[in-house]
Amino acid sequence: MSGELLAGLLPVGCALFAAGVAAGRWWAGRSTGRSGPGLGTPVQRATFQTLHTASLAAPPLRAGLTEDTARKAVRRLRPLLGTEALCLTDREAVLAWDGPGAGHHWDLVMAKASGILESGRSLTVETGCPDPLCPLRWAVIAPLTGEEGVLGALVAYGSRESAVLVRAATELARWVSVQLELAELDRSRTRLIEAEIRALRAQISPHFIFNSLAAIASFVRTDPERARELLLEFADFTRYSFRRHGDFTRLDDELRSIEQYLALAGARFGERLTLTLQVAPEVLPVALPFLCLQPLVENAVKHGLEDSVEECRITICARDAGTEAVVTVEDNGVGMEPAVLRALLAGEGPASSGIGLRNVDERLRQVYGDDYGLVMETGVGAGMKVTVRVPKYRAGVHPDAGAQPF
Repeated sequence: MSGELLAGLLPVGCALFAAGVAAGRWWAGRSTGRSGPGLGTPVQRATFQTLHTASLAAPPLRAGLTEDTARKAVRRLRPLLGTEALCLTDREAVLAWDGPGAGHHWDLVMAKASGILESGRSLTVETGCPDPLCPLRWAVIAPLTGEEGVLGALVAYGSRESAVLVRAATELARWVSVQLELAELDRSRTRLIEAEIRALRAQISPHFIFNSLAAIASFVRTDPERARELLLEFADFTRYSFRRHGDFTRLDDELRSIEQYLALAGARFGERLTLTLQVAPEVLPVALPFLCLQPLVENAVKHGLEDSVEECRITICARDAGTEAVVTVEDNGVGMEPAVLRALLAGEGPASSGIGLRNVDERLRQVYGDDYGLVMETGVGAGMKVTVRVPKYRAGVHPDAGAQPF
């Protein structure tokens, strides 16, 4: 999908630049003799202005096609065409209008756009406006498309029929369509991340919950105070793990949840579990994907305690590495063959194996890029060390203040 989208972006970007050059030449004809030192030629200035205007119109469209986003974008788009009026529609109604003539043309737009909403082909129509003072005599109607077909239309009005306006409006509609496709990709990415978080929550299995409650129950008579403390830890752990909304969290919140998880595991395994926690205070506020460390610790417990009869030592280290925070989770468990681990991360193992590790690896790559996948060191009988690197700052990655407990 990303390759296809990039292939689609290139011709549209070239077309938009060409439109800027054409606009520059038009402005140059009107601005002869007005260029100043160091400001470039009139063509260059107009091209830069075109690209700047396009960059201002893009952010609203990246949120999808709605009345609010169309209203914000249409004010920026009309200067790109230099047309008398411009409107954006969805498949049902006009969303936004910029320029004169809205009063008596608004209700006629959808009737004229119905053909391209079905065919997906641009067309020009005469408005047939009875007002002799109205400048809107011709309209170019171009489709706005997405993965699901035609989403709406871009309608550009002019005082006369013009091949230049037809070409410019068609190319601008293609550019708008690319922004809408990117918006859909963003929504798909969000839905995917939410689905993966639901999968992780499902992996906080009834088996673990049952064992935690059984361990708490074992202390009710012999050590009521510890049973109370463990029950509070269990409540806080489940409240955090099953909270609603929020793709990202703070490192200190994630580490606190891990401490609660290990406290519950320690109630079951007793002195067989030893935890060492080394955290640099400056990385505690760093944002990272929600529930991206807990599966690593759960994996360490499984291979260090459940699959071994030896004492389990788990070391969690979070350190400052310049522009990045680096977190390592290390255990002295049974480890595994590196080839088996690669197969698990590739999804080639049993359906229930490696889900948590694969889930975390994929989410880190989706958010930060392929350079930020999990780094895992292991061998049979040699334990396992998992390293997570996250940038201290990445646009769009911040703890969600609106996340609520379940």
